[in-house]
Amino acid sequence: MSAIFDYLTQEPVWFYVRLVLFLVGTLAFVGANAAYLVWVERKGAGRFQRRPGPDEAGPWGLLQPPADGIKLMAKQVMTPPGADALLFRLAPALVLMPPMMCLAVIPFGDKLLACDLNIGLLLVFAFGSINVMALMLGGWASRNKYAIISAARVVSQNVAYEIPMLLVVITLLMITGTMNLNEIIHQQAGGFWQWNIVRGIWDFQAGHIGGNILVPVTFLIFYTCMLAETNRAPFDMAEAESELVAGAFTEYAGMGFGVFFMAEYANIVVGCALATLLFLGGWQSPIGTVPAEWGWWGTLLGTGFFFAKMYFLIFCVVWIRWTFPRTQFYNLLNLSWKILIPVSLVTLLLTAGLLKLPNLF
Repeated sequence: MSAIFDYLTQEPVWFYVRLVLFLVGTLAFVGANAAYLVWVERKGAGRFQRRPGPDEAGPWGLLQPPADGIKLMAKQVMTPPGADALLFRLAPALVLMPPMMCLAVIPFGDKLLACDLNIGLLLVFAFGSINVMALMLGGWASRNKYAIISAARVVSQNVAYEIPMLLVVITLLMITGTMNLNEIIHQQAGGFWQWNIVRGIWDFQAGHIGGNILVPVTFLIFYTCMLAETNRAPFDMAEAESELVAGAFTEYAGMGFGVFFMAEYANIVVGCALATLLFLGGWQSPIGTVPAEWGWWGTLLGTGFFFAKMYFLIFCVVWIRWTFPRTQFYNLLNLSWKILIPVSLVTLLLTAGLLKLPNLF
């Protein structure tokens, strides 16, 4: 303990100030996303279904999210009879913690991240796996038959889709050779042709075949698994309103339910941010490298590129939800075990072979 205390006291004051600022900023970012991505989703649902979205509270319905938040905070939080009170109250906190931790290592711009870790990618997946445990605890602690069925579905669904997602990530790690998220983005500098989704097919700088000619397929696998991991339609087996009332959240009311809702959108942000930096160059420009002499203006421009790519992927998440119907649970598992896992294994083996190919000549 004394060694840890000595290390912390040697750090400059700005280090702690930066951590506090990033913590406050992350909380505000998660809250704002949860509020206004709901607005985007409701507006998008209205457009896709040719009906009006929310437009009564404020201009274009922009005050609807604060109104919904006030309504949720005004509701009484109750523990149902027979429920495990400790786990029932702990589950909402557990479900919100993982995306908060993951956002700490996501580089939103050049030098714009809370903590630059060499194993940042590993940290994201380590904390991301806690999300399923929190949903399972919430459903099991409720002592509600619909919530317990939903908890069982969540566990089987996440186990099935974590495997192809991890195989895809291992494929990317073989190409990049690092788990440092900042370094992965730096390797994609130079324009659209250097992004992993293109560089995997053909490495323009090296002048030979890239590490994975099926990298667009791996991107689709990653994106599909991200939808399943975040329990989004057509893979929303955790909620399934038409079958399981409200799924694992059936017995939650007020801000207990609101926290689960915030965590869902925070996980979507983390998943789309990860897809952006692994495949789409992160904060790198699509037309070339931002000159270093631009300083903070270049950082702001890169941050703009990052958010533009990320929110486009989030829009696609909304688009998919209101386009495709919910799949059957058995078809959901068959998609992973019979299609995604074999294809991701083929891409992994193909990548290993292509990376060795240039060394043979």
